[in-house]
Amino acid sequence: MKNFRVIVALSLLVFVPSIALSEALSREQIKGLDEQVQDIKKDVLAISAELSLLEEKLLFPSNTQVSLFVSVAKNSQFIPDAVQIKIDDKSIAHHIYSFKELGALQNGGVQRIYTGNLKSGEHKLELSVVGRQNNGESQVEKGTFSISKKVGAKLVEIHLGSTETSLIEIKER
Repeated sequence: MKNFRVIVALSLLVFVPSIALSEALSREQIKGLDEQVQDIKKDVLAISAELSLLEEKLLFPSNTQVSLFVSVAKNSQFIPDAVQIKIDDKSIAHHIYSFKELGALQNGGVQRIYTGNLKSGEHKLELSVVGRQNNGESQVEKGTFSISKKVGAKLVEIHLGSTETSLIEIKER
């Protein structure tokens, strides 16, 4: 019986520190695994961003790319509610503005409403803008414009509320 007690005591002296050591190792291993997971997440996000850029370059090559932007003149009396855009009688974009988007546009923000491909040459751009004046009066403004696409990226700004005579102005770049 005395030998049994000695064996149990020695076993406890050997096993208890090894259990504590294995817990410490597993905590260190878990900490190391967490760091590795965070590094992998960073790598995945970086790869995703690169893939998005490559996808955009493939889908919209710079020699055929056209991008349309919407902006609102500072101190404009016109507040847009919705915009519909057609190029060559094909509907390409429509958007209904939220309160936050209107605030951003009125503070000088610019919205990219469309990016796509166009062949070189002349194209018909049709716009329909629904909005209201500051006094609450509803207003619909429509316009047809001609844009010239050459080799290379084309940027077109649709500037709303810029003059008293026409609420829509086109600026090509």
